[in-house]
Amino acid sequence: MSKMTNNNITEFYGKINNSREFDYKFWQQQPPIHIFQAAYEMICDYLLLKENNVNEPRLQRSVESFQKI
Repeated sequence: MSKMTNNNITEFYGKINNSREFDYKFWQQQPPIHIFQAAYEMICDYLLLKENNVNEPRLQRSVESFQKI
């Protein structure tokens, strides 16, 4: 996935307790593709820290077998 390119810089000055409102407004203004790219980058960062490998994130799946009784 390509990196998110956004030339707008948004800053927040205030108490940490008030930052949730800022975060909510910021992400509501972003198009869906930027939200998904940010989530993908967080997954890659997590995998890099946990496994030292970011080649291809794998989906975690549960497999069940259904048979006739």
